[in-house]
Amino acid sequence: MSENILSRLNWPNTTFLSSTLVAAVTVVPWYLWTHGIDLFQILLFVFYYFATGMSITLGYHRLFSHRAFKANAFVEWWTVFFGAGAFEGSVLAWGADHRRHHKFVDQDEDPYDMSKGFFYAHCGWLLFSSKEPTVLDNVGDMKKSRLLMFQHRYYLPICFLMGFGSPAFIGWLWGGAEAALASFLISGLLRAVLVQHFTFFINSFCHMIGSRPYDTTTTARDSAIMALFTYGEGYHNYHHKFQYDYRNAIKPWGYDPTKWAIWALAKMGFVSGLRRVPDEKILHAEILEQQKRLDERLMAAKESSLPDSILESLHASRDRLSHAMEDWTAKKEQYQLAVGKKIDASRHQIAELRREAKEAARHVQQMFEEWKMLISVRNLGWIEHSGGAASS
Repeated sequence: MSENILSRLNWPNTTFLSSTLVAAVTVVPWYLWTHGIDLFQILLFVFYYFATGMSITLGYHRLFSHRAFKANAFVEWWTVFFGAGAFEGSVLAWGADHRRHHKFVDQDEDPYDMSKGFFYAHCGWLLFSSKEPTVLDNVGDMKKSRLLMFQHRYYLPICFLMGFGSPAFIGWLWGGAEAALASFLISGLLRAVLVQHFTFFINSFCHMIGSRPYDTTTTARDSAIMALFTYGEGYHNYHHKFQYDYRNAIKPWGYDPTKWAIWALAKMGFVSGLRRVPDEKILHAEILEQQKRLDERLMAAKESSLPDSILESLHASRDRLSHAMEDWTAKKEQYQLAVGKKIDASRHQIAELRREAKEAARHVQQMFEEWKMLISVRNLGWIEHSGGAASS
């Protein structure tokens, strides 16, 4: 049996992932204990940690795989080269696997299928992956980019140069051979292992820990805790429901540094065309999911055995929420038509339409909270609360 397992191993992946992990938990701590660390090494580590990690989440993921926004050449080159330094494959291979994951989530065709267990979803799929190259039949748009094709063709020298060579070189410029070794170990080796496994968390923990307020048909979950380790990718249930939104965290308090970076780059003119799902569509998905769970709960509790007063209150609250949603949608459409000059409206009328749309949105929020509170009060508080509607 052990021979069968060994024959299935992808030895290049297994050797690299295991050796770097062992070195990161043995050699690096020994070096830090015997040599210490200075401010330069701390700052260099922080720079490479975010430069490589967010090149994956911002570049590989939201820009190239989902086309959630458009970027100029500087952002594309930055994320392509620093992303290679994360040692997670080329943009084409990474994007092909990720698009396949979204299309076949939790199914056998899913490259990191959570139904096969935590370890498999985390990194086992890489250790036991096929020795054949990743099939690139779903990244035709990426193949049109000469930059992405260049990175894919010369990925190995680029990733070692950016991931290990460049931090060591910067350290050498700063303090000679000793600083070069420290930079290699801390900003190269240790940083690479942390970035890799934090990215792996998205495929494992983010399909295991948290709530599912928007879609319970997949294992993807929203977790504020996991967002801290995944550059904001922890709001994974939302992402699987609305994968083309440039945001993962849609609440004002949600930790999503990738979203903030994209927004900041847009303000500076480096990116454009930020795609975001309309608030009413997000709330509608959340309402439908809550209603589905309520229906299942009522059916399990034998609805006919519940007092008529409870049923009437639940249905009346749901009807008020539906009417409020219809009113909000209509008023927002009128405002957008006026702004787009598809209907005649003065500046004063546009301002009034905007005010009415905002008021309608607040009314929907109020009705939604009332509905959830009613469910909770009636001892049906099993609903996964997500904090209300999306932020504007």
